[in-house]
Amino acid sequence: MPSLNLAIARLINTGKDSFAIWVVKAPYPSGYVLRDCAWPAELSQIWQEWQQMFAGHSGIHISSDTKPPLTNSVPGNIVSLPSGQTTGYSSRLMQYLGMNLWRWIFEGPILGSLERSRGIAMGQHTRLRFRLEIRDPDLIALPWEIMQREPGQPAVSLSPDVLFSRTTSEVEALPYLRIDQALKVLLVLGHDQNLQLQTEAAILEKTLLNGAQVAGYGQGYAPCTVKTLIQPTPQELIQELETKAYNVFFYAGHGLPGPDGGLLFLRPGMSLNGIELAQVLTRSALKLAVFNACWGAQPAAINHQAIPASSLAEVLIRHGVPAVLAMRDEIADHESHSFIQAFAEALRSRKPIDEAVAEARQELLTLYKYNQPAWTLPVLYLHPDFDGELIKSFDESVTEMPDTAIPNSNSSMPIASLRSLSPGGRSWFLRTGVTRIGRTKDNDIVIPELSVSKRHAEILCRNNFTGNPARTYYLQDFSTYGTTWFLGSNGWQQILREEVPLKSGMQLKFGSSRGEIWEFIIEDS
Repeated sequence: MPSLNLAIARLINTGKDSFAIWVVKAPYPSGYVLRDCAWPAELSQIWQEWQQMFAGHSGIHISSDTKPPLTNSVPGNIVSLPSGQTTGYSSRLMQYLGMNLWRWIFEGPILGSLERSRGIAMGQHTRLRFRLEIRDPDLIALPWEIMQREPGQPAVSLSPDVLFSRTTSEVEALPYLRIDQALKVLLVLGHDQNLQLQTEAAILEKTLLNGAQVAGYGQGYAPCTVKTLIQPTPQELIQELETKAYNVFFYAGHGLPGPDGGLLFLRPGMSLNGIELAQVLTRSALKLAVFNACWGAQPAAINHQAIPASSLAEVLIRHGVPAVLAMRDEIADHESHSFIQAFAEALRSRKPIDEAVAEARQELLTLYKYNQPAWTLPVLYLHPDFDGELIKSFDESVTEMPDTAIPNSNSSMPIASLRSLSPGGRSWFLRTGVTRIGRTKDNDIVIPELSVSKRHAEILCRNNFTGNPARTYYLQDFSTYGTTWFLGSNGWQQILREEVPLKSGMQLKFGSSRGEIWEFIIEDS
């Protein structure tokens, strides 16, 4: 799936409230563009009005300009609704802030890069994966999920052709992620005076498991198991996570922002901060952490200035947790239950995490309406190297099981291999399913060159059992700088995070364009 990653950072030495916005990752070579801009005073005013109307916390100031906000500064004619319907100030405020955030980011070359990237995704009959990296802590609290280009157009997080999430490049490497065919959820209910814990456990278990037994494989649903811990001690929680029996961690309870990733209250007098939780989550190789608690995506603040890397979601992603879903502000119980039910159903349908979040967000908008903040509250962070895939279908995951069998010369299927054309170079037989290529020893084909990424590329084998049995092979680039090459009619061509079909005799390079040449071969049986 094509990806476009943007980054925003404050420029310290270039004047008051100056920022740089640039493309970190694009699906085509000339898409890496940059522009400098100032933070508009009007956006500060609208943001302060948003916080006064929707936020349940003390305001975070972005601009050094401390002028008081304008009162009701939002135009009355920006919302497009069917004839006869009226709009309240909250609707106009939400839409006005969303459009101003869009206009601030997507101007000039940045907009051009987005539009071309969306066109590439449409040409491949898929969606564009758009990730936003915010490097200035004061901008974290803004509801970037509501960005929209014009009245009447969907917000970026509700777009039918875009999958939106946040990310950060300052991360630890992903741990080894095993292949799963089922949702395996650890549900933790912490201390919260407003929760009836047994009732809450029953509601959430029913939400997560609803339909899993009756739908079965025939409806495309994956199986789901849930283990519940009610007010565990930190040690009990850590011991359970270290069994490595789960791929989803789900916390419901009380949470507060704090400088070390906030606090989760497990039981009276016992809490766990984000950094402490991050350590055990990365050791247990979970893929997704979900927090049905207030403030999980909200940074802590001192004197209306955000503390860098202080939100729970940011801390977990930075430590190498692949995906984190948390709430930006307070969310009502009925809203969170509606969201989790739609989200779990999408995950059981084996949809990627960002797609599941988009569907659940749409459900919140449908139930609780556009001018209510419920649909804006879930914030998804994805690790920059994580594709969002939580579970695979049965057939896909079977093909990725380790294949240690010696190729059978009597098989009716031809044998494929990748061989080095360097003197004395060796050949590697390609397994069915996925063959991983990279610099480190955990790959199937190891190329120990500095120009080769740790996880550089994959060769996928797909079986076709219609008509004459056949196998087709595809090369997928995952390298840090798009340094995978194939020899085409116009010379060596670069593959940028794309999937290209392989034909027998095709020559490839991994890493440096002057590096070792490899040849893909399909041998007749």
